[in-house]
Amino acid sequence: MKRRPVPGLRFILATGSVLPYPFSMHSPVTFSIMTYNVHSCIGNDGKNMPMRIAKIIAALHPDIVALQELDVGLSRTGGVDQAHLIARELNMFFHFHPSLHIQKGRYGNAILSRYPIHPVKAGALPSRRKEPRRGALWVEVDLRGHTIQVINTHLGLTPVRRRTQSATLLGADWLGSPRCLPPVVLCGDMNATPGSQVHHNFSQKLVDAQLLLPGNHRPRRTWPSITPFLRLDHVFLSPDIIVRNCRVPRSMNAKMASDHLPLLVEVQLPHTTD
Repeated sequence: MKRRPVPGLRFILATGSVLPYPFSMHSPVTFSIMTYNVHSCIGNDGKNMPMRIAKIIAALHPDIVALQELDVGLSRTGGVDQAHLIARELNMFFHFHPSLHIQKGRYGNAILSRYPIHPVKAGALPSRRKEPRRGALWVEVDLRGHTIQVINTHLGLTPVRRRTQSATLLGADWLGSPRCLPPVVLCGDMNATPGSQVHHNFSQKLVDAQLLLPGNHRPRRTWPSITPFLRLDHVFLSPDIIVRNCRVPRSMNAKMASDHLPLLVEVQLPHTTD
């Protein structure tokens, strides 16, 4: 059956090349996923530098990247298609979904991947008129013969709205869909801390990746980037996924590039051996 394109989404492998798939049938199937609110690529120093964002991402070598707050064709950031530019620089597939149409440009979220991706759903989340419109993007990633469900979102500013938005994402059109089978990744800027109702809601179905590491791992905070004291950016996983490591870069470059730091989670799929 032919897949129908999802309105508002774009797709590219920037160089047109074929990505390699080096793996052994006996190797564990591992991958890494990053979530990163890039603040329209405008850093704490006031500079608009999409290539700085791309450099920070490249240094961590993620397989899948969920980006929030991207500008496409907006005059405030030079009319650049930031999603396309970053994907091209990283040689990754991508889909972009606009949460807002502003003048002649767009603003929203994207998912990038080293492996082929297929759009499943993209749409708005319940939002108040006085708040920026919020959205979510769901793709399937074809990772070495395994299908990974990945949902990227950016939730609202008020607790009431975030609870409504999280309920929508947990509903039948998103995480509750018969198509949303494990392994599943939900990530993004939730604007919510551990202990919040939103975190509790998602934890009923998924697991906070930073809480899955054994030993004395302390969850890494991501906001504000200069001196982070809140954990607003999260990666939630279906319980079948094994977490190997979590990283939040604290270089001066990362602190300057956006008001959020990126969160990288390294995982392994189940039923594999070391």
